[in-house]
Amino acid sequence: MRNTVKISAVALAAGALVVSLSACGSDAGSGSGSGDALVVAATPVPHADILRYVKDNLAEDAGLRIEIREFTDYVQPNTATQNGDVDANFFQHRPYLDDFNEEHHTSIVRVADVHLEPLGLYSKEVASVEGLNRGATIAVPNDATNEGRALALLAEHGVLTLKDGVGQNATPRDIVDNPRDLKFEELEAAQLPRSLDDVDASVINGNYALEAGLNPARDALVAEEAKDNPYANFLAVKRGKQDDPRVRKLAELLQSPGVRSYIEEEYSGAVVPAF
Repeated sequence: MRNTVKISAVALAAGALVVSLSACGSDAGSGSGSGDALVVAATPVPHADILRYVKDNLAEDAGLRIEIREFTDYVQPNTATQNGDVDANFFQHRPYLDDFNEEHHTSIVRVADVHLEPLGLYSKEVASVEGLNRGATIAVPNDATNEGRALALLAEHGVLTLKDGVGQNATPRDIVDNPRDLKFEELEAAQLPRSLDDVDASVINGNYALEAGLNPARDALVAEEAKDNPYANFLAVKRGKQDDPRVRKLAELLQSPGVRSYIEEEYSGAVVPAF
């Protein structure tokens, strides 16, 4: 399994990693030290938006105080959860977390599934997969699980063929048939929407697509199906905090009918409930 440390190392070296710490609760502070508020790390869209819906519409009646801290990468939310700077996080799926825990020796665990963000292939150059020319360049996420997920999406739609059994760990080296001689540019996931000006197509994670004004249900050349998809995003905590009453309450609220309705109405198929 490849080392995911390169995500943060490259971004930090380039000065491209921007972390927005948004103290959205009533109290500001660090981790569990913010009074009795539950401090939750999240990427902005849709995770922080869903948490704000819970905070503004459901939390008070449930006796829960939430502080939301926004991060724009996939590494620091887990790091902050592991070291106690935040109590929980909401931004990732199971394959990514499993890989992260193994590579970083962390002990983050899933608490409750909330939604799926379909991965999609987008382009400013062509209107369909069939329009991809020989030698075209496709940008893909450079973290281990999402790169494999992106290549699997392309394989599913006949763009390429992958070696049998590679699963979520596929890399361009596992392509056994590339009839259009496509080239692949591996980029940090947050940079993928901007890459559309420089490549022929880009496979973009749902949350970053939404931030860029793209909707997989409307704009993607091809996108993942929601049915039986293993990439549901969930609330997660450091092992041992699963039974914190505040965590259990937030999990209950995130899987409530109100949140289901909010997701369905707000995102029109770009994000779908996973509970």
